[in-house]
Amino acid sequence: FQFIIFRCFFQRGASIHHTVRSFRQKDSGWRELRSRNQQVALQPRKCLRKMSNQPGIEEAAGASPGGSQAQALPVRRPRDAKDKYVFWETQPVPQFSGLEPAQAEDGPIDKPKTVADVRQEPYALPAPYQWCTCDFSQDSVVQEVFDLLSNNYVEDDDCMFRFAYPANFLRWALSPPGFTTDWLVGVRASTNSKLVGFISAIPVDMLVNGKEIKMVEINFLCVHKKLRSKRLAPVLIKEITRRVNLRNIWQAAFTAGAMLPRPIATCRYWHRSLSPKKLIDIGFSRLAPRMTMARTIKLYKLPDAPITPGIRPFEPRDGPQVMELLNSYLQRYRITQKFSLEDVLHWFTPRENVVDAYVVEDGSGKVTDFSSYYNLPSTVLGHPEHSELKAAYMFYTVPGATPLKQLMQDIMTLAHAKGYDVFNALDLLENQQFLKDLKFGIGDGELNYYLFNYRVARPLVPSEVGLILM
Repeated sequence: FQFIIFRCFFQRGASIHHTVRSFRQKDSGWRELRSRNQQVALQPRKCLRKMSNQPGIEEAAGASPGGSQAQALPVRRPRDAKDKYVFWETQPVPQFSGLEPAQAEDGPIDKPKTVADVRQEPYALPAPYQWCTCDFSQDSVVQEVFDLLSNNYVEDDDCMFRFAYPANFLRWALSPPGFTTDWLVGVRASTNSKLVGFISAIPVDMLVNGKEIKMVEINFLCVHKKLRSKRLAPVLIKEITRRVNLRNIWQAAFTAGAMLPRPIATCRYWHRSLSPKKLIDIGFSRLAPRMTMARTIKLYKLPDAPITPGIRPFEPRDGPQVMELLNSYLQRYRITQKFSLEDVLHWFTPRENVVDAYVVEDGSGKVTDFSSYYNLPSTVLGHPEHSELKAAYMFYTVPGATPLKQLMQDIMTLAHAKGYDVFNALDLLENQQFLKDLKFGIGDGELNYYLFNYRVARPLVPSEVGLILM
């Protein structure tokens, strides 16, 4: 499996006409998994760059503008990939054209196996490294993972911003119902026991074109930046695959900004400024030509309070109704997650500075609507006034009695009241209905969805995707 979520903040927004900064994922182990001469559109080494206002920049770069009629992903090998995807062409993943069966159908790629067929011993690591299991019940271990991700997962070239994955966020993201500590895989240096590599898996009941499949979601593949030439990432992938197979699970889902063989869908981030003055003050965005600060603040001003009657924070007692709402709504999408009651309570019970969720309750006590977002902050480096940038990422939302646009305006109003500076959303689900009207700006960063050991015969467009991975 391959696996890091590409977090793309504030990219150029054609609808809002101002220049903004963009976080880029560091190599984080990806360089080991691509051909040396392959050109990748996302340019991971260009971690942060200023975006221009020139129209057509996405088209000039060959990027799809999105929308329900847009092609979800390339189905042939990129023209500029002169070498093979050496590692991925040995793995059970859909390949680019020329390597796929002519009449491929939905289903597993590998021949059926049993647990007895799985290698019992861990894969060998090069000296002087050794495997470890990261027990998140120990604060010191969580801190080690936090330090590894903070220093090696995402950075910006100007050393102005750095992602900060709080310990409580990592525990929440990697300890859902049914998780096993054995799937929190680390690599340590034998000489000093320093954590230098990490990869994780969590269980999920997936629906793919209506078929329920037990899978895992893979995330947080990270290799120390000084060890990218040691080929640790492929071994991490093989080892997490082995450990998952030992639990009789044979498929996985993951997302990445890089183009690999072969996405089942490609979505794009959109970004909505909640605190424009702060974003400009810290150098994350700048005033557009002929725009004053006062006009910019007015442009992005939200109501002082939500306008939907009955909107309130999610409570555990709402779990059964929200589970029914979610599963009924999400089954219309070609790929999504099926939620148990335990899943709903874990993922959506509000946790301070981790996740917030809201329901709309009518006069009879019925929950008619639901929405949620999670928090992924960044540290602002070297600024005399501001030390943190708070970014809310749209999680699952189910509109019902409330129009989707109104529901999302209320959710952003609530997020702004909690001190968030920007609200990010992908163009999946029904999100394209409100993104432009609510003054979201389109980003230039794309998020590719991948399945491991499962082939989907027909690619998905963003509006067919009902799965959100962190």
